[in-house]
Amino acid sequence: MTWWRRILPPTTLERDLALQAVLSAFGTGSFLTGTAVFFTQVVGLTGAQVGLGLSIAAVFTLLLQIPMGRLADRVGAKPLWVVTSAVEAMLYVAWPLLHGMVAFVAMLCTMTIVETAGRNARNVYRLAIFTRETRVRANAYMRAARNVGYTLGAGASGIALGLGLGAVKAIPLVTAGLLALNAVMIAAVLPPITRHTHTATIGDALEAAPAAWRNTGFVVLALCNGVISSNQVLLNVVVPLWLVERTDAPHTLLAWLFGTNTVLAVLLQVRASRVADSVAGSLKAVRWSGWAFVVSCALLAVTHETVGWVTLVLVWVGHVTITGAELWQSASDWGFTSELSDHRRLGDYQGIWGIGYQIESVIFPALFTFLALRWGTPGWFVIAGIGVAAAAIAHPAARAAERHLVRVGAPVGV
Repeated sequence: MTWWRRILPPTTLERDLALQAVLSAFGTGSFLTGTAVFFTQVVGLTGAQVGLGLSIAAVFTLLLQIPMGRLADRVGAKPLWVVTSAVEAMLYVAWPLLHGMVAFVAMLCTMTIVETAGRNARNVYRLAIFTRETRVRANAYMRAARNVGYTLGAGASGIALGLGLGAVKAIPLVTAGLLALNAVMIAAVLPPITRHTHTATIGDALEAAPAAWRNTGFVVLALCNGVISSNQVLLNVVVPLWLVERTDAPHTLLAWLFGTNTVLAVLLQVRASRVADSVAGSLKAVRWSGWAFVVSCALLAVTHETVGWVTLVLVWVGHVTITGAELWQSASDWGFTSELSDHRRLGDYQGIWGIGYQIESVIFPALFTFLALRWGTPGWFVIAGIGVAAAAIAHPAARAAERHLVRVGAPVGV
């Protein structure tokens, strides 16, 4: 067996979904990399306006999580995923035609509706299409594939940025084309969900299963997961700012850090996911993620006082351990949503789960940046404490969610 066959997903369905993940991430990654230039130079906004618009969209996304999750339960995961993917592709065609703040916010809010519905539908599809034994592994392959796609998209966008404004204006059109292919692939290649967890109609099943928000343990666990996933804020926001403003490390180190993160995420995500094969295994992954988070904070906290190669090594190792926190947190995410969702209301549960991620994106960039850059070393230890607290609370929350599913008669072994 050749080396490349060993790193490919083992089944046709997993390979098809991994390819779809690459295609989707390639498209969106192409646009996201060039948004700063596109929004300011083409749409005609200031940096402050871009930030305000994105904040409005983030709050809007938070409000839409539960309704869009429930929509997936009502209309079906695959049909909703197909429709939202096609509409998303069409919306990108309109980006070069827009100008000004009002049009910008209107487009962001429209895309938020489509993307939130599509993301929940995609996640429900992945939970429903795979067996209990293969869900976490399959999600790990797709996460690795998305990293490959984002890397390709960033490279394509970088070429466009180097060619000038005319090429920048074409980026959303390229994205639209890739996402249109993505929609076709979802519709034509991916199979429908045929494995049922109940024999009742959809309406009867939804009536029989209590709403996800009534599962208090799961709600708390979703919030804890959002806090633990703040490793992404460290990776993408805090560490770059800390390196530039508080250390003597050369700015070019940032490229190596992001490159290291991408390579490790592609190569190790599947291996890291193996621990999360049950609720107990997912909690173990949470503990490992928490310890990696603490080690990262401790290493980075001292780099404002070190010089030369010592700074380089500490920052790099700190970034590697943050990547470890990311990989184990992702694994626990898939394990929890597989084992602790009521499979009669997968969309509803995905909506609750997504709230944790949205709260993370709204709160932690500002909070962690303030703690690290204003408080310095003490701030890093407060950040570590927040991560440890979330990991600790996740344990009783997961067990409470487990007991709730037993009480309400949720399907088991699905």
